[in-house]
Amino acid sequence: MLQKPLLFARELISRSLKAGGCAVDATSGNGHDTVFLAEVVGRTGSVLAFDIQPQAIAATRQRLAASGLLERVSVIEDSHAKMAAYSQTTFDAAMFNLGYLPQADHAIVTKPESTVAALDFATKQLNKGGIITILVYTGHEGGREEWEKVREFSLALPQQQFTVLEYRLINQKNNPPFLLAISRL
Repeated sequence: MLQKPLLFARELISRSLKAGGCAVDATSGNGHDTVFLAEVVGRTGSVLAFDIQPQAIAATRQRLAASGLLERVSVIEDSHAKMAAYSQTTFDAAMFNLGYLPQADHAIVTKPESTVAALDFATKQLNKGGIITILVYTGHEGGREEWEKVREFSLALPQQQFTVLEYRLINQKNNPPFLLAISRL
């Protein structure tokens, strides 16, 4: 059976990220992916989680605390484009979930410039065998433009160093999300 893009993203992450590893949640949102990453890295691993919205930061911290995982994660209220200011550590996996925060102001969305800047840094810091997953939403204002910039960035990655996968369900209505995955060879 075919998986929804988010579930496939998690499967891909689970193949590259192991206990003791380091991961990044570039867009923590309500904290679901952050909790997933914190569970995978285990007690000896670490996660950096970014979001620009105080509401998202609070939700992420609350979800982590409820799961007993808060000590594994540095939750940062800042743009994913500023990752380099918080860590120069290499990592095994990164998750991006583009668009807007569900149940929040839909006018606050990820932007092409910040997302591409974050991806540029992330690809440089990604360990061999590591993976970056990007859930792309194009149904909101600015979503298609962001996708075009992310796709342009991804197409320019050298094939000797990276493999890029696009995974989407094509018979779904209402602009369903799709997955872009970047793996470092």
